[in-house]
Parts: sequence; C-alpha cells; structure tokens
Amino acid sequence: MKNLFLIIYALVAILVIALILLQGRGGGLGSAWGGGGETFTTRRGVEKFTFSLTIALVVLFLILSIVYLFL
Repeated sequence: MKNLFLIIYALVAILVIALILLQGRGGGLGSAWGGGGETFTTRRGVEKFTFSLTIALVVLFLILSIVYLFL
C-alpha cells in the first residue's frame, strides 16, 4: 500500500515538473515583477488546459503530501 502511494506521489511530482517546464515562457524573474515589457494576454486553448491541469496536479500533490504525513 505504501509503495503504491509513493509511486503515485512520484508520478504526480514528475507531471507537475513537466507541465511547469512546458509553460516556461516569460524570461525569468525580471518579468515576474513587470520588467519583461510584454502586455497581458489571456490564455486560450492548449495553454489554458495545461495551466488548469497544472493547478489541479499541484492541489493533488498538496493533498497527497498531507495524507502521507498520516501514513
């Protein structure tokens, strides 16, 4: 049971890392505080789907982390 949980936990972690790397546009920390110079655009299509999937997987990762404390 615990081994299966750890495998699922590792797969979710790898998926979160992969999705964050796929979204890597912007150019680093400078653009995080307005130094990038690009205008705000809305997410559409696949970009919106990967953003929503990333949020869902991060929430799942958080829940799995809390559950692992009690195993």
